[in-house]
Amino acid sequence: MLDICLSGTGGTLPQTDRWLTSLMVRCNGHAALIDCGEGTQIALQKAGQNLSPIDIILITHIHADHISGLPGLLLTMGKMGRTEPVSIIGPVGTEHIVNSLRCIAPFLTFELTVRELEAEETLLSFQNCELKAFAVEHDLPCLGYSFSLPRAGKFDAARAKELGVPMPLWKRLQKGETIEQDGRTYTPDMVMGAPRRGLKVTYCTDSRPLPSIAAAAAGSDLFICEGMYGDDEKLDKAVQNKHMLFSEAAQMAAQAGGVKELWLTHYSPSMPNPEDYLDVARAIFPNTHTPKDGWSKTLVFDEA
Repeated sequence: MLDICLSGTGGTLPQTDRWLTSLMVRCNGHAALIDCGEGTQIALQKAGQNLSPIDIILITHIHADHISGLPGLLLTMGKMGRTEPVSIIGPVGTEHIVNSLRCIAPFLTFELTVRELEAEETLLSFQNCELKAFAVEHDLPCLGYSFSLPRAGKFDAARAKELGVPMPLWKRLQKGETIEQDGRTYTPDMVMGAPRRGLKVTYCTDSRPLPSIAAAAAGSDLFICEGMYGDDEKLDKAVQNKHMLFSEAAQMAAQAGGVKELWLTHYSPSMPNPEDYLDVARAIFPNTHTPKDGWSKTLVFDEA
């Protein structure tokens, strides 16, 4: 199960009715936060999210609307009694900005580490998830992120018996353990069927459309992508500022293949009513939505 909360949906600057874009992903009692612009901790609390489980903070890029809320968040986590370490991951330049911001948060109750990613694509992990960071196209180094939670196959008792696997070992093998006993090696695939479809969430903001973004989003249960401008007549502005139109985000969702649902985010302050342009995106990818701050969703495995 993955719990998703898009705590803010705005781009550039916070507004009285819209916080800056940030996403919380929760799994197994732990949380990852993507981006932390001004006011993110307020947006999270307004959305009913607990800050305590945040173990990892993923920064897409170092523009202020994606990172300037970091010192306040870290200080609040410390005042809440946190002692467990926190990791910050982001593109080249992240460590310098984090260290600069920490001039107003020099003393924390927990260890803070920063890791910069230079590769076009980097595989990481978060709890039981495979976490992939991938490069996108903005006016400085910028990353998108994808969480994939795998799901094991069904237990196959008939296969276990056919292969002569002792019954006392079945539960341990189901949990992924490899066992040496009586000169023989028993592996999980001897008692399990083929892996089933897992869960996947992909997040991308501040970029022009790229085939690599569509590839990263392929098979996502939820694809959260920037829609800075709803009006196709803003294409020149989108190209100039390296942002996306609603229609371009929808095209990527359609091209990706296997995407179940698209949420647009990072709306321009000049677009007070994103829903006015929703039909433009839905004409390309029907299951498109224009969330408001605090939209949440729980993703669960298919019944099969």
